[in-house]
Amino acid sequence: MGLQINPYIMLDGRGKEAVDFYKHALGANVVGVHTYREMPESPEFQLPAEAKDRVMHAKLTLGNTELMISDIFPGQPYQLGSQLTIALIPSTADEAKDVYEKLQEGGQIIMELQETDWSPAYGQVTDKFGITWQISTEMK
Repeated sequence: MGLQINPYIMLDGRGKEAVDFYKHALGANVVGVHTYREMPESPEFQLPAEAKDRVMHAKLTLGNTELMISDIFPGQPYQLGSQLTIALIPSTADEAKDVYEKLQEGGQIIMELQETDWSPAYGQVTDKFGITWQISTEMK
């Protein structure tokens, strides 16, 4: 199984500020910043105005390490101390499914494992120790 683990910082509307801060403070290279506005429109879900400019996903590199940053969606609960999750990047969708099922044992599903615009298998789970994992297979 080929796995990659990355720290993933979750913020409440300060994602762009954090990207600039870590670029300056750590000399991080900004690989990409995507806002919720850039998601494909859906007739079933109207994107609220306050969500459009929030960071949906940002990726920075520091040497061989990737740092990811995202803003929570408006209205989601946010609590200091819960802003760091772990992004687990399996090399295949089958590996993602396997590790997703194992991590949820005794834990809680946050988002069902599913295909998204950015991943053939993406889901979120909080394990039995209270650690939130974002499982995401990269597009080939």
